[in-house]
Amino acid sequence: MSQENTRELVVLVTRGIDHELSSVAFTIACGAITSGLKVYVFLTSTAIDVVRRGGAEMTQVSPLDPLRSLIADFMARGGTVWACPPCVRARGYAPEHLIDGVTIVGASAMHERLKAGAAALSF
Repeated sequence: MSQENTRELVVLVTRGIDHELSSVAFTIACGAITSGLKVYVFLTSTAIDVVRRGGAEMTQVSPLDPLRSLIADFMARGGTVWACPPCVRARGYAPEHLIDGVTIVGASAMHERLKAGAAALSF
């Protein structure tokens, strides 16, 4: 593995606005950016709801920042957010239902980063 590839992290998130792990995942993802990693978050299952417009507005796990702030900070600092296409469709969402900057993309995007040597965490 090259040093560049080991400087990437994929965070797989399966928990949504009703679970503290979605906030923990984005807190850790933001910390990874701070440490110099290129970070990709792949959302599946109920985690799709965290990027639905208005979805994360009321979620906060003290003492962490509000979920909407964590997601905004992550994306503003160059983090990539991917949403699983079947999970988006299963909830009746279309791209216009998601916050700006989220890419609906299959797991193959995540697999490519992993094959290239990215580390992975899941929540």
